[in-house]
Amino acid sequence: MTRRSEQISLHLNAYLTAHSTPPDAILRELATETAERYPNEIHLQVAAEMGTLLTLLTRLSRARRGIEVGTFTGYSSICIARGLGAGGRLLCCDVSEEWTSVARKYWEKAGLADRIELRLGAALDTLRALPREEAFDVAFIDADKLSYPKYWAEVVPRVRSGGVIMVDNTFSHGRVLDAGNDNPSVIAVRAMNDQAAADERVELVMIPLGDGLTVALRH
Repeated sequence: MTRRSEQISLHLNAYLTAHSTPPDAILRELATETAERYPNEIHLQVAAEMGTLLTLLTRLSRARRGIEVGTFTGYSSICIARGLGAGGRLLCCDVSEEWTSVARKYWEKAGLADRIELRLGAALDTLRALPREEAFDVAFIDADKLSYPKYWAEVVPRVRSGGVIMVDNTFSHGRVLDAGNDNPSVIAVRAMNDQAAADERVELVMIPLGDGLTVALRH
């Protein structure tokens, strides 16, 4: 099973999911296989309700070109790719050949393999190798938390005016509220949250789905 939204009760989360468009058979199969293969990493997969939101936001922004930083086994990439307009393309950045081999299998099953490009390697290297121009309509950041401030710095200039930037895990399981928490990942997430909130190129809101999702509109 995929993760649930952490900041609300189990009962309210059940009500939320019961009144949201559910994942289809392919996403349910992917979630099950991921849980069976990687029980210790299942927290890396987005919650089902967040996957639905990713599709909706991508569609609402009329996106055709997207970029994802951190792909894992492919759940979120399927959700984003499904929201892209005709002829849309999604660039996925990840370091794991093993995890993304599962993603590739499900991209094929979902009929999306022709619109998703995977680049294996350090995401920062991939991002910095891209032209520094407004080439993307939608971006999703969900990779190693230590690099969150750097991901934000590299992604925002590459998203067009009117484009959408989404960042997962911005609550860091509630730990962002603990100013004394010296976990490097928490410190990095908190720094990116402050960086994003002060960024005059965007307007944004944090949504209490999953482990916190920041949604920003690029000016």
